[in-house]
Amino acid sequence: MIRNILGSLVALAGAASAVLSPFRDWYGGRAGQDYRVRDLFGGITATESGVLVSILLPFLFAALLVIAGVVLRSRIAVALAGLVVLGFTILWMVRQGQAEGALTVGGDGAGLQVGVANALAGGVLMLIGALLMSGRGAGARSQARARARARARREQEPVEPYAAPPADQVDTWPPTQEPGMSTHTSPWPEPEVDPYTGPDPHDPRTRSYPQAERGPEPGDPGDPRDPVHPPHRPPER
Repeated sequence: MIRNILGSLVALAGAASAVLSPFRDWYGGRAGQDYRVRDLFGGITATESGVLVSILLPFLFAALLVIAGVVLRSRIAVALAGLVVLGFTILWMVRQGQAEGALTVGGDGAGLQVGVANALAGGVLMLIGALLMSGRGAGARSQARARARARARREQEPVEPYAAPPADQVDTWPPTQEPGMSTHTSPWPEPEVDPYTGPDPHDPRTRSYPQAERGPEPGDPGDPRDPVHPPHRPPER
């Protein structure tokens, strides 16, 4: 992210320098906007040029490429803009040298002047900005790596099988989520309590009223009846 911002600022500064360079003197007191684009391919002439058909035209195209590259985070577009500016500037230097016989650098305004330096600096700054930018692919790869690291951390963290219930809700027993009476969860099922059926009638401690004496039950040791062959009622006639 920081590399994209820094590279974008450098590239935009280079674009501004390249666009402003035709409005300054290039050679012998002649501004860059006075050179026609067609003169760069056919030879430098003394014919004056309009602004939109001068050397400013390719520099404006390069500036638009820089803006598109910054918006789209495309290093290729920014680098191509820098090559366009440097290419047209070097081509102008070749044609100017052919027209004059030689290129000179002088402080009296007879040789190369500040406009050429601005154009060359703008192209170099665009290339440096393209190198500083990380590009869209690098940003996507860094985001993918960040998501992978976050996923790995989540997988390494211990996961509780049953989360603790909130304080404002009744505790539940996992895994059936049946209501329980305890304030803590347990991995084991809730123990069942034997249903209460009342006092034992055979226990004298639980008798609350006297009961009549009962005879021996079938099968008792004192029962005279045969448990195997019980008596039958005689048939009615």
